[in-house]
Amino acid sequence: MPPYTLRSHPRAKNLRISIKADGRVIVTKPKRVSIATAEHFIQTKSSWIIEKFNSLPKSQTIKHTKKEIAELKVKALHIAQEKVKYFNQYYKFTYNNICIRNQKTRWGSCSKQGNLNFNYKIALLPENLANYLVVHEICHLGEFNHSQKFWDLVGEMIPDYKVLQRELKNKT
Repeated sequence: MPPYTLRSHPRAKNLRISIKADGRVIVTKPKRVSIATAEHFIQTKSSWIIEKFNSLPKSQTIKHTKKEIAELKVKALHIAQEKVKYFNQYYKFTYNNICIRNQKTRWGSCSKQGNLNFNYKIALLPENLANYLVVHEICHLGEFNHSQKFWDLVGEMIPDYKVLQRELKNKT
């Protein structure tokens, strides 16, 4: 079985196993669950873990040099600015800054101050996924949650957002 990281999370309600595209296996447990119980859970799911781990494409763990990251950040900023400008013509939300970051687990975020943050890897995404990502973050300017109202906003511009959401999640 591949090595795994066991972590406790205060808001976790159930034991959860996630296998990232780069091969990391992360097991999240609620605070109230003992390590012994979590390890028993991992053992019962070991064949599933091995199956999923072995089915990962081995070419997804690409490391970029500092120079490549710097170049991709410039390209990503241009992409993000253009797409925010384009899609926000429809939504008409107020925002402050657009920032590009080197994040390991997030594609984007939106702050309460109206700042939109995007991972530099947006520059490597196919256009349909980059569009979904930008619309997702813009819609947080109007709905700062993932309620049905939020998803309805996303769906106005990206009707197949559920498919794209899954596709983007598989790229982290």
